Amino acid sequence: MEQNRDLQEEMEQEEVTVTLTLDDGSQLECVVLTIFDAGEREYIALLPMEGEEAEEGEVYLYRYSEDAEGNPNLDNIKDDEEYEIVSDAFDELLDEQEYDELVGEDELE
Repeated sequence: MEQNRDLQEEMEQEEVTVTLTLDDGSQLECVVLTIFDAGEREYIALLPMEGEEAEEGEVYLYRYSEDAEGNPNLDNIKDDEEYEIVSDAFDELLDEQEYDELVGEDELE
């Protein structure tokens, strides 16, 4: 996935954000923390930029894919077993990279 590597490189160089539309129709701006592999699929970790979720450091995990034109697609993880695998993989990633390095120390203040 060449497009994925391009997005990863862009994320390393600058902060990339996405706007999620939640089930209630509200929108939430999030920072893309990383795209990572778990099992046989790719996933994306998002950190809300404001609101209660941001204050608590809550991270959203979604299944990640790209269409033929390279446009990103996020899907909910509906299976508990799949979510556990993804959550464990993200925790391992955090163990490898300090959380502060992922989001930037200035954003935690």
